[in-house]
Amino acid sequence: MASLDGKNVLVISTNYGVEQDEIVVPIEQLRKRGATVTVAAQETDAIQSLVGDKDPGKTVDPDTTIGDVDAGGFDALVVPGGTINADNLRTDQQAVALVQAFAGAGKPVAAICHGPWTLVEAGVLPGKTITSYPSLQTDVRNAGAEWVDQEVQVDGGFITSRNPGDLPAFVDAIEQALTA
Repeated sequence: MASLDGKNVLVISTNYGVEQDEIVVPIEQLRKRGATVTVAAQETDAIQSLVGDKDPGKTVDPDTTIGDVDAGGFDALVVPGGTINADNLRTDQQAVALVQAFAGAGKPVAAICHGPWTLVEAGVLPGKTITSYPSLQTDVRNAGAEWVDQEVQVDGGFITSRNPGDLPAFVDAIEQALTA
């Protein structure tokens, strides 16, 4: 039996600009570990990922839309980065409401790279310690959180990482949160 059998994980993204590995690797690794992973995008069209915010990457087919999911049916939320994705996701009120719902229910919220911008917008970070892509430091501090520079930071239900190089630690921390 895989360690995450019976666990339902939601990954949210815009339809353009998500960093390829930050969406593909968590989906593949969490599924390999037994989780049921649902990908929700703003629209039902394919998600066009990017590599390094500029080169076209793999496409990912969403299972549903952000507006059609309910946090109640999931055990954890994953917010991948990519500058374009994260900047647009944080202005999506349905995405922000999902972050608030997961955090309010005490369910793990995992965000990598620029993904924590959505957590900033959701107002869920006061008193927390997180990491992110370094350029978000001021935003994180202005949101009432402490910023640290490490591959993965876990504070309560928040799991954060800095960049695609941190993905192994990021996915392991999600697994640990779901099996604790």
